Amino acid sequence: MADNGCGFPAPGLHSFLFQPLFTVGGYEFNKVMLLALITTLVVVGFFWTAFAKPKVVPGKLQMVGEAGYDFVRRGIVYETLGKREGEKYVPLMVSLFFFVWIMNIWSVIPLAQFPVSSIIAFPVVLALIVYVVWVSLTFKKHGFVGFFKNVTGYDKSLGAVLPLVMVIEFFSNLIVRPFTHAVRLFANMFAGHLMLVMFTVASWYLLNGAMIPAAGVSFVMTIVMILFELFVQAVQAYVFVLLACSYIQGALAEHH
Repeated sequence: MADNGCGFPAPGLHSFLFQPLFTVGGYEFNKVMLLALITTLVVVGFFWTAFAKPKVVPGKLQMVGEAGYDFVRRGIVYETLGKREGEKYVPLMVSLFFFVWIMNIWSVIPLAQFPVSSIIAFPVVLALIVYVVWVSLTFKKHGFVGFFKNVTGYDKSLGAVLPLVMVIEFFSNLIVRPFTHAVRLFANMFAGHLMLVMFTVASWYLLNGAMIPAAGVSFVMTIVMILFELFVQAVQAYVFVLLACSYIQGALAEHH
């Protein structure tokens, strides 16, 4: 922890850096990478177990799995893409939703206490997966010319401003879109973790004489921030998948 000369270990970028825990095959694994691997195992393991032997009258685990699956399928995919077009993309969206959500929720789990998605490399990779799916679907649906019209917002009725609109739309769709898709998730979890660390450290730091009441206030704020983060973690997973579905919907639409 950094010390600014006043004894207060202020959180900062160092709060997101971790030393390697172990090495496998020449590759070093730190805490964040380990949590990402555990996230994969948790998501795959849960759904594998829940649906390994599905029953007409589901048990508790199958019921929870069906509820989660159905929430993403009906609440996000069907609402955005429709039942007929959206069904084939449900497995991808369910995987993305629960992977992002579990990565986020590590922030408030004892011992882990770190959101994996606050390291930008992880949201970037997920956003690139969505980007590749979107680009490939647009090419498949519309061909090269149709793809160009789709990503540039080509519309002859715009008249003289058409070239300007096409340039703006081109950069917005092909460059800005994947960037904002990743950064939206990263920035929210990065900021949330900084706030949690700040109030947690302040609660300990202020346990000194006359500052004890302030430590109590900071501790209450820590609890409030944890509850707020639980909400934000779920919302960010929802928004990430909702945007992914909207991009695919745009690729499948007849007109941009």
